[in-house]
Amino acid sequence: MGYLDYAIVVIYLSAIVVTGVTLQKKASAGIDSYFLGNRRLPWWALGASGMASNLDISGTMINTAFIFALGATGFFIEIRGGVTLIMAFLMIFMGKWNRRAGVMTLAEWMRIRFGKGREGDIARLIAAVSSIIMVVAMITYFAIGSGKFVGEFLGIPDMFGLSSEFWAATLMIVLAMIYTVASGLYGVVWTDVFQGVLIFGTIVYVCVLAVTRFSLPETFLVSIPMRDGTFQAVETTRQAWTHVVPPWKLDLPAGSAYSIYRLFGIAVLFYLFKTTIEGSGGTGNYMLQRYMAAKDDRSCGLLSLFWTFLLSFRWPFIAAIAMLGIALGTQGGVIGDPEKVLPVVVNQRVPAGIRGLLIAGLIAAAMSTFDSTVNAGAAYWVKDIYQAYLKPGASPRELMRHSRGASILIVVLGLFFTLFIRNINDIWGWITMSIGAGLLIPMLLRWYWWRLNGYGFAVGMVSGMAAAIVQKTVFPDVAEYMSFLFAAGISLAGTVIGTLLTPPTPKPVLEDFYRRTRPFGFWGPIRRVLSPEVQGKVDSENRRDKLSILFAVPWQIVLFLTMMMIIMKRWDNLAWLSSILVLLSAGLYWTWFRHLSTEVKMDESQ
Repeated sequence: MGYLDYAIVVIYLSAIVVTGVTLQKKASAGIDSYFLGNRRLPWWALGASGMASNLDISGTMINTAFIFALGATGFFIEIRGGVTLIMAFLMIFMGKWNRRAGVMTLAEWMRIRFGKGREGDIARLIAAVSSIIMVVAMITYFAIGSGKFVGEFLGIPDMFGLSSEFWAATLMIVLAMIYTVASGLYGVVWTDVFQGVLIFGTIVYVCVLAVTRFSLPETFLVSIPMRDGTFQAVETTRQAWTHVVPPWKLDLPAGSAYSIYRLFGIAVLFYLFKTTIEGSGGTGNYMLQRYMAAKDDRSCGLLSLFWTFLLSFRWPFIAAIAMLGIALGTQGGVIGDPEKVLPVVVNQRVPAGIRGLLIAGLIAAAMSTFDSTVNAGAAYWVKDIYQAYLKPGASPRELMRHSRGASILIVVLGLFFTLFIRNINDIWGWITMSIGAGLLIPMLLRWYWWRLNGYGFAVGMVSGMAAAIVQKTVFPDVAEYMSFLFAAGISLAGTVIGTLLTPPTPKPVLEDFYRRTRPFGFWGPIRRVLSPEVQGKVDSENRRDKLSILFAVPWQIVLFLTMMMIIMKRWDNLAWLSSILVLLSAGLYWTWFRHLSTEVKMDESQ
């Protein structure tokens, strides 16, 4: 980096910190302001903030690695989590269901579902603790990727026995923590909007650079990581690298770290199955916070649509970086580590000045993901542990103090665990396919099975988390689908056994929950609380939502692939994908969008 690049990065970092800190007074009115912005933030700002929060450096480096090594096929691996396919479910029904509860956190929601007695308290406490654990794991993941990226440019030396990557991640995270701690969700959302503009400018520049300066040769070399830590160059063709239909099998070198994807068709189907369960269960932690901060049902739908549209620009950016990495390989030898393609391309293909803007934009992407996660994690401590059980009579000032202290502690723990994990894909695979799997079943059943009680939910969560930790400790190299099935199977058994051995949730609690939320599923004994007329309206809404999700999931996948084909200059693929996208968009409009303003009103007497 030259002096101009450093100056641009310093100015950006200073501006973002000042922007966040100036919102401190507005966010300090109370924890509703600090964590939800008093539910007065506009839907477009929440959607733009959501997009920025999903564009982290770690995920971008992983996805670029898959596209670089495997071509368009690599996109389908990240259906496991990196494509953020749960946005389709949040857009159609899960976002509004969460908003209707009128709570601040996912853990607080448990008292709406299971009551304010012992079972509700246990479910809330377990949900809060497991969510904090997940947040710490996510901070570790973000820090590893950010350290790898930022460490390439800042020239920070190894100090005190710790790597330059650790110190680079620490520097960036501390800066983001300043405005996150000071201004809560106000600071997160409005700095994310500011950062989103910079990120979008970065995406446009890189895409134009790739399209105008480089075309894929007919044959070229890519690199595949091996299990022993080395990398093997593999020859591929333009036709194979840009092929958009996922193959049933992948031809990979023996000993490849990607060998778990050899039976690719099965892997993709499994990822779709996993994502469907995850999306239908309403998981997402920091993503859900934006829905709980939304004004109403319509805002939830609009912010989701805007969020998904903006997120689609991530994939042409990733494809452009991968193509520029291939261009470097044709000139000076293939890039060895696919996870280093992003920083290498920025360092060697982007001119001074523009490089500073690009690095600032990518740092913005990392900071926007980090700040959202920390703010959501702190809410679990303050709202669901400290205020709920340790000191119910705490003053607003004391709660604000704990909000900021919890944010700092979560960051410190996340940075600490980076000392033990080096590979980005390793931690991401564990988060999405093991620890996440341990939480999926109770999170899913809470919406659709009236008999599930707080005890069963808690047993399922604890057993699933324990199974994920055992898997990571005892057999860390098992295939992803095995780790998923192990954690999810243990969690399912714990959930069902814990539920059936304990009494049902009191009927008045269930009736109140159903009246508020109105989900579909197995609610026969409870839904009778609604009048026949309102039941008919709820049924009509639920039928539309179930039909709409059949359009929304393929719509999101096709949208992202369509954007990639523009960068790869596969006009034949672009033509048929665009046609499918138009048809899916029409179906989505007819079944979902035109009904956005319609909300079932409940009679006061019910």
